[in-house]
Order: sequence, then C-alpha cells, then structure tokens
Amino acid sequence: MSGKTTLPAFILVTPQLGENIGAAARAMANFGLSEMRLVAPRDGWPNEKARQAASGADHILKNAQLYEDVGAAVADLNWLAATTARPRDMAKRVMTPSQAAREMVARSGRGERCGVLFGPERSGLNNDDVAIGDVIVMAPVAPDFASLNLAQAVLLVAYEWLKHAGTPTLGRATAHDGPTQPGQHYRHSRPATKAELLGLFEHLERELDKSGFLHPPEKRPVMVRNIRNMLGRMGASEQEVRTLRGIVAALAHAHKRENEAP
Repeated sequence: MSGKTTLPAFILVTPQLGENIGAAARAMANFGLSEMRLVAPRDGWPNEKARQAASGADHILKNAQLYEDVGAAVADLNWLAATTARPRDMAKRVMTPSQAAREMVARSGRGERCGVLFGPERSGLNNDDVAIGDVIVMAPVAPDFASLNLAQAVLLVAYEWLKHAGTPTLGRATAHDGPTQPGQHYRHSRPATKAELLGLFEHLERELDKSGFLHPPEKRPVMVRNIRNMLGRMGASEQEVRTLRGIVAALAHAHKRENEAP
C-alpha cells in the first residue's frame, strides 16, 4: 500500500427514515468512517430523529453532504460498489463485503476515491443505480431472509473496511485499559511458568494423597495425568496459580483441624 489510505464515502440513496440515517452514522463511527453522502432523503435534511439515533455520532451527520441525484453524489469517485440483496440480471462482478473492503483498501492506498451505495429501506437500489457501480456487493445471509436494515448493511461493510484497513481493537479503548486485542488476557498478572504449574500440581497431589482421593495406587498415574491436563487447559496466570495453591492449603488446614478435634 502506498501513501495514506483515503476513507471511502458511504452514499445513502433516498433513505426513508431519519432513525435509520442516524443508526447508519453510528455504525460508520464505530468503524472509523466519517464521510456520509445523502441523496434526496425522503423526510428532508437535517433531521432531528437522525440526530437522536446517532447516539453521539453527530459529527458525521453535521458533515453529511446532500445531493439531488446519484450521479452528482458519486461524480468524484473512481470506484463504486453497489449493495443489493437481489441478484440482478447484469454482467457485473459480485463481491462479499469482505472482498469489497479489501478492494477499497488497495485502491484507496493508491490514491483512488471509493464509495459504497446503499438503497432505500423499502426497495433497495434500483437497476439504474446498480448499473453505475463497478461491482455488486451482497452479504452472505440466509437465502430465505436476505433483506438487511439500512444500518445493518452499513455496519457490515464498515466493519469489513476497518478489519482490512487498520488495526481495530475489541470494545472501547480507555486511558486505563488501553486497546484490547484478541487472545487470553491476564490483567495485571502474567502467564504462569511451567515451574509454577508443577508446584501447584505437586502441592495438590500431596494433599489428595493424604485424603485418600488418589486410590487405588494402580489408578494413581492416570488420575494424576487427568488432573494435570484439566488444570493445564486453564491457561492460568501466575496470580491464579497462587490463588489455587492458597485454596488447597486452606482446605488442607481445615481438614487437619477436623481430624484433630476431640
């Protein structure tokens, strides 16, 4: 990828409900997108219901560009994807949201301007609008219920964009927690070492021997291996190992006092 990646424009064609425009803006903000273009929204613009549904993504609505027709809305773009839930009788390449996102990332990195067309809630894009697109984008959905809400469609494409364009984090990044990535998290601890795990195993096994749990003797090796495998699957932190050893010690002490009671 060369140069700075230019964010794609999301073009909502004749959206019918302000609530859906606001929800679409919220979905865009979730995944780092900011350029919304509106083509002849049915209830006019600006729209208070859109602002309420945006849940804080007001900057996207405030900067949304208004157009009278699709041609004007896409005039400056080099590459355009048209979303639809229906196969059209057109000789046109079909992509999934993930494939379209990869294409946009590559083209944007070369300095091209990209955009995605989304149709009105009731009927979707008409054939003339789809024909303007370089590709058709269809989401992998259940074939007997393929229709998506406008904001859902926006979210799917926006999610794939960020996944391919940047380094997304899981959930909210705060000054206290920082960004979150997939995988096991140990908070303020660290993964336990094998020595610490072996210490736990041996401590537990000593107490189980005393209690008579690991009997009869001929079954002890298999029982020990099963216990070690079970505990090993935890992926325990150093703090968790210390906690478990504390539990074993507390139970052993209680058992000893029980046996010593008159």
